[in-house]
Amino acid sequence: MAAERRVGNLPEESNRLVGRRAELAQVTRACRRHRLVTVTGVGGVGKTRLARRAADELQPGFGDGAWWMELSPLSAGMEALPYAVAEVLPLADQSTRPMLEVIAEYLAGREALLVWNTCEHLVEDCREAAETLLAAAPGLRILATSRRPLGLPAEEVLTLDPLPVPGTDDDGAADAVVLLADRAAQAVPGFAVTDANRAELAALCRRLEGLPLALELAAARLREMPVTELNKRLADRYAVLGTTDGGTYGVRPRWHQALRTAIGWSHELCTPAERLLWARLSVFAGSFDAEAARQVCADARLPGEEVPALLGALADKSILTWVPTGGGERYRMLDTIREFGTFWLHELGEEAALRCRHRAYFLTLARAGDAAWLGPHQFAWYDRMADEHDNLRAALEFCLAEPAGHAALELAGALWFFWYACGFAREGRHYLDRALAADIAPSGARTQALWAAGLAAVGLGDAESAAARSEEGLAAAEQQGDDALDPALGAFVCAVALRGDLAAMEAVADRIFALPQKDDVLTLAPLFGLQVRSHALISAGEPAKALLHLERLRTLCDRHGERWTRAFGDYFQAQAELALGRPDAAQHHAREALRIKHRLHDRMGIGLLMDTLAVATGAAGQAERAAWLLGLAHQVWDTLGAPQMGQPQWVAARQACERQARTALGDHGYRLAFDTGHATDLDTGIAEALVPPDPAPHTPAQPGATG
Repeated sequence: MAAERRVGNLPEESNRLVGRRAELAQVTRACRRHRLVTVTGVGGVGKTRLARRAADELQPGFGDGAWWMELSPLSAGMEALPYAVAEVLPLADQSTRPMLEVIAEYLAGREALLVWNTCEHLVEDCREAAETLLAAAPGLRILATSRRPLGLPAEEVLTLDPLPVPGTDDDGAADAVVLLADRAAQAVPGFAVTDANRAELAALCRRLEGLPLALELAAARLREMPVTELNKRLADRYAVLGTTDGGTYGVRPRWHQALRTAIGWSHELCTPAERLLWARLSVFAGSFDAEAARQVCADARLPGEEVPALLGALADKSILTWVPTGGGERYRMLDTIREFGTFWLHELGEEAALRCRHRAYFLTLARAGDAAWLGPHQFAWYDRMADEHDNLRAALEFCLAEPAGHAALELAGALWFFWYACGFAREGRHYLDRALAADIAPSGARTQALWAAGLAAVGLGDAESAAARSEEGLAAAEQQGDDALDPALGAFVCAVALRGDLAAMEAVADRIFALPQKDDVLTLAPLFGLQVRSHALISAGEPAKALLHLERLRTLCDRHGERWTRAFGDYFQAQAELALGRPDAAQHHAREALRIKHRLHDRMGIGLLMDTLAVATGAAGQAERAAWLLGLAHQVWDTLGAPQMGQPQWVAARQACERQARTALGDHGYRLAFDTGHATDLDTGIAEALVPPDPAPHTPAQPGATG
């Protein structure tokens, strides 16, 4: 049965779909009958637009959602594809198993639609991924757009043609004319089809052969000239292009001639500065903001103060599109237009230099995030890095493609906070392992990459790898002084805590607190040391002593406006309060920690805190709400690709909470509350969980094995 709520991440439609009724019906019908449908066609023919509308119509029939993936930013094939799929679903990558296997297991019992947009540069990788996922998940459908089929036997291929154009004796409302007029009205307020311009509009549509992207580029030019002049100029250019096939254009992207006409002419009508910026912007993967464009693209030929106005001019010409985000204005270039820019960047001899500048900018950004992470702007840094995820991947792949891998070590290591704190531990380990293998010479960058890899392994629950990487990082740091030693010890104490060796945890914590302390700077080692010492004391049955260290941790964090580590402190304080028989206080601290973990999209942290909140709620005698919270928590664990985690005593507490709720509600009542939580939209459920329940008389239940 179709879900009542619409689940997924389909992007907003920026403008209306013109025509395509028959094609839309064909695609939706094919997706209901076939498990893999690929819409093919030349660049600019409207594959993305059609797939977006088809997905919107199909979405209500998929109870587990319709999920949109932009593949054009990916350049590394199967190296990056599974992580990108997991990120979109959203499926946290905190598992040590192959990512594609985790995705297949997650989708196995679900009814979902994946929409893969722009597959042509990753056809082999998409073919392998589709084959694996479709074999594992009977309820899965994949809708792909590509200039060529994926090549699987079960694939249904639908070829999309340009829009119908009016005949030479017909200047009526063919779909191409309707599209041109619609987009022209957006560019020129008040524009309308009249008896005076109808024939010229029809001729323009015929000249551009009904190709939607070409028509949209032409419509943007109507700001500057009447349709008669536009038609004449395009006619002249079309004649030139018709005589040059196999010449200069032979080395350009193989496009429909009408598209070459429209894009090439748009390029010629740009100012020299606009053309240069267009070429240089092609190095960005996905979207970018004005500051990144200025830093990467500006030089003596293209002054930085001119870049914002040039971006606006390119957007007005439909070369760039605006991307709405909560963190400010960003831009994106359509893939076909990016290809043209890449071609000209190569012709200018600037491609290598611009890719180096792109890498340098994002390395500088990562270093700034590293330096500022333990401070008051963590949410802003998370948002910034999430926005730049595609560009960070592209920069890492460029680093790793070079013979020397030192830059890859620097970039992957500087991003430790994004990998470990923001839910990308598996992808982080992937890049850190590759970077460490590429450059084995001792260096400060290698030391940081080693302890960062140790933290990534901690995030994955991989105790063996966490110990190996963090020990190697600590040994290297011991040769480099206290500044290098501090974060390395912080990573090492986390790896020790993962093994559950209480004596070793205390010993490493003692070593941390023997380091010189800096009151004006917050560093990893004391923060992690206080967490681990508190954890050890709670596990040893001394929660009251743990609260003293947690108070110190809270004071440190509050002094510097730090919230990520403060959330860990609240998590452990909730455990201590439970052990002391104070479930109301435990609920308060669990909610405070959950609020921060949710804001940082840390799914492992969300899962642990939902479990903790459920146990505390059950201990307060609220059995129905506890069962609902357990169901909501189970939904989180489903997305992690790993079993529920936690030290043995916390696992036991969770199991005791379930038993107590079943006893209080009966099997049927428990299952009803649990299933309701499991089916609740996660963000909606977390928002509800963050609201304290109304106090009610109750007989407190025992919290279970929390000590």
